[in-house]
Amino acid sequence: MSQLSTEQLDRLAQALKRQAQALGFADCAITLPDTHQEAAELQHWLDQGYQGSMDYLNQNVDKRLDPTLLVPGTRRIIMLRMDYLPAETPITGILRDPDKAYVARYTLGRDYHKLMRKRLKQLGQWLDNQVEAVEVRFRPFVDSAPVLERPLARNAGLGWIGKHTLLLNRQAGSWFLLGELFIDLPLPIDPPETESHCGRCSACIDICPTQAFPQPGVLDARRCISYLTIEYRGSIPLELRPLMGNRIFGCDDCQLICPWNRFAKRSDEPDFQPRHNLDQVELLDLFEWDEASFLKRTEGSAIRRTGYEGWQRNLAVALGNSRGGEQVLAALRARRATSSELVQEHIDWALARLSAGEGPSPLPILDHPGARRLPE
Repeated sequence: MSQLSTEQLDRLAQALKRQAQALGFADCAITLPDTHQEAAELQHWLDQGYQGSMDYLNQNVDKRLDPTLLVPGTRRIIMLRMDYLPAETPITGILRDPDKAYVARYTLGRDYHKLMRKRLKQLGQWLDNQVEAVEVRFRPFVDSAPVLERPLARNAGLGWIGKHTLLLNRQAGSWFLLGELFIDLPLPIDPPETESHCGRCSACIDICPTQAFPQPGVLDARRCISYLTIEYRGSIPLELRPLMGNRIFGCDDCQLICPWNRFAKRSDEPDFQPRHNLDQVELLDLFEWDEASFLKRTEGSAIRRTGYEGWQRNLAVALGNSRGGEQVLAALRARRATSSELVQEHIDWALARLSAGEGPSPLPILDHPGARRLPE
């Protein structure tokens, strides 16, 4: 398709990366639309049932391995990352307080899907405007299609996939989000990251509250707190409930303990700043939201994904792991009468646990030797 010379394409790629930074992206790299090397590992993971109830992961495997089937004509994929950890946001201080709610730091503010997709579209339009001779066709994605974004990001040289299955970057750790722009322009590709820099470290695997990593680089979603509190719609397994602590939407433990995150950059992006005091709010305050309040206060937020029923279920478990007290017991009993059977079951568990005086479960992450470097 391209009528541009190699030299023109090189200059365009460099200008593209500068424009990406101007739009708020921390890094930008270019790779080929090919992840066939992931085929055997992906199929084995699916065969083990590690995807849990996320049946959509069983679908469109061919498109995951060959992005040109997803967007015909694609010749390159521009991979971008955006730092999201808000400045001045407490982390371990919240985990230490069993009466406060821990929400994964990526979802404290506005839904990142909308923010990043808008910026990706702007980048695609900018690219099209730079090429007068031809029309550049592009399509942005942010967790919205069958795209193996971490292997693609690794292939583009943005980092390596750590033992916790997240992308790690030597200059930025893992507190960032990924997005991609499929284009039909043959821009020069960047060298891939061919080595892992985790060494013998296994802190992320050791610290996982629910031991969701059967082996390095493999996640059993069925035991992952992020999956249980966001994707899963059923009854949370009894043996995992005490291990969830006060985590009501997602979990960051494997990132918190990772030594590479000492290089993580805090974000000053306004849309990532906490809303509704979600970075340090009491569990009881959230549990008292009715459905109308939930829908209003999670408007434009990724938290909407769990739904009100899932939100109440997660909070009931967290309250069962709290210090309890008469106010908590009264709130649980009052909410039970108007709750679904699913939520009632988790409320009953919480009431029984608090009545038995079992108290909050210990948090392994706070006792880990690496805890001294954790952000407060």
